[in-house]
Amino acid sequence: MNLVSKYNVAAPRYTSYPTVPYWENKLSEQKWKQLVSESFIKYNQEHGMSIYIHLPYCESLCTYCACNTRITVNHGVEIPYINALLEEWKMYLKLFNTKPRIKELHLGGGTPTFFSPKNLYTLIKTIIDSSIVEEKADFSFEGHPNNTSTEHLETLFALGFKRVSFGIQDFDGKVQEVINRVQPYQEVERVILEARRIGYESVNVDLVYGLPFQTSQTVAETIEAVIQLKPDRIAFYSYAHVPWLKPGQRKFTEKDLPLDKEKRALYEIGLSLFTQAGYIDVGMDHFAFESDALVKSANNGNLHRNFMGYTSNYTKLMIGLGASAISDAGTAFAQNHKTVEEYLSAVRQQQFAINKGHVLSKEDMLIRRIILDIMCKYKTNWCDSLSDIPAFKLALERCDTLQKDGLLNLNKLGLEVTKTGKAFLRNICLCFDSRYWKKTPEKEVFSSVA
Repeated sequence: MNLVSKYNVAAPRYTSYPTVPYWENKLSEQKWKQLVSESFIKYNQEHGMSIYIHLPYCESLCTYCACNTRITVNHGVEIPYINALLEEWKMYLKLFNTKPRIKELHLGGGTPTFFSPKNLYTLIKTIIDSSIVEEKADFSFEGHPNNTSTEHLETLFALGFKRVSFGIQDFDGKVQEVINRVQPYQEVERVILEARRIGYESVNVDLVYGLPFQTSQTVAETIEAVIQLKPDRIAFYSYAHVPWLKPGQRKFTEKDLPLDKEKRALYEIGLSLFTQAGYIDVGMDHFAFESDALVKSANNGNLHRNFMGYTSNYTKLMIGLGASAISDAGTAFAQNHKTVEEYLSAVRQQQFAINKGHVLSKEDMLIRRIILDIMCKYKTNWCDSLSDIPAFKLALERCDTLQKDGLLNLNKLGLEVTKTGKAFLRNICLCFDSRYWKKTPEKEVFSSVA
C-alpha cells in the first residue's frame, strides 16, 4: 500500500489543540472574562495582542467553501453588524487595565470586501483609536477579486493594512462554474497590480487542489498563470470535502473529485512549480518568497499557527470578534455563536456571545506545544519524564509506525519530520492528539488528509 492511501484518514488541521469538537464547553462568561483579564495583564505590555474580525457576508455561495458565511445581496446588514462588532470590542476593553497593544489584526470571512470602504473605515478606525498599534503591526484582510475596489485598497492601506489575500482557487472555467466562483484572470491581475501600486508590501493568493473536475493540466495552467503575477505568498490548500457540514458541497459528488493518488499528484505539481519559481515551502500548505516575513519567521524559529493560519506574529492573547470568531486567552479558547442572529442578540444584551469554550488542562498545554512545534518547526522535543505517562507512551507507539514508513525520525527526547513526512503533518500531529484517541469520532467530523 502506498503512503497516500495508507494515511488518507480524516484528521484535524490543527489550528488549535484541543480541536473544537473536543472542547469540554465548561466555560462560563465570568470565567472567560477572568482568564482574558489575566492574560492581558500578563502579556499585553511585552507581547501585544492579536485581533481577528469575522465578516461573514457574501453575495453568492461558493460551493466548495467550508467557512461560516451568510449569503445576501442586502447591504443594509452592514451597519447593524459593524455596530455589534464595536459593542463587543467595548466589552473587551472593559476587561483591560490599560490600552491594548495591537500586534496583529486580520479581517476574514465570508467576504470582508462585501462591506463598503466607509463602513470598514468606521470599524477599524474606532478600534485603532482605542488602542496602541505596535510599530511593526501586521494588518491584513481577505478580498474577493471581483469586488475589491481601489477605494477598498486605499482606505485600508491608510489605516495601516500592508498585506492582502485574494481567493483565486482555480482559473479553469469548468471548475469555476461548478464551485460558483467565476473570476477572470484579468480581474485578479487588476486587483494585484492595484494593491502593489498603492503600496501593499505582501500579496497572498489562495489556491485549492482537489476541487471537482480539476486535472493535472488545469492545475498546472492555473499555477503557471499565478506565478506570472508573482504574489509574495501562496496558500495551496487541500480541498476539504465536508458535505455533512456544508450542504452546498452536495452540488457535486465524490465522483467529480480527484481522490487519493490523483489528488496527491496535483499537490506534487504545485510543489514542483512553486519551487522552480523560487518559492519556499513553509509549514503546511504555504509557500513564500525568501524575502517574505513568513519565511524569515520560519528560519528564525518564530513561525506560529493559530485560528487565522500561519503567522509571523506570535501573541499569547487573540481576541475574535464577530459571529463564529474564536478567541485564545493562552489558557482557554472561546468561540462565538455561529449564526448572525444569535451573535447580534447576545451583544445587544451586553453579553459575550460565547457559544462554546474550553479551559486547557496541563496535558492540553503540553500537547498543544508539541503539535505547534510539529506544524511550525517540523520538530519537537520533550523531557524524559513524559515517557512514563501512559497517554504519551501510546503516542510514541503510534509514532513508531510512522517512523518505519520514513515520515519522521524519533529519539528519546523528541522527533524530527523527514522530507517525506512534511506532506503528512496532520497524521504526525494526530499521534499526539490524546483527546482524539480517548474518544474517536463516531460520525464524520474532519476532512481527509489527502
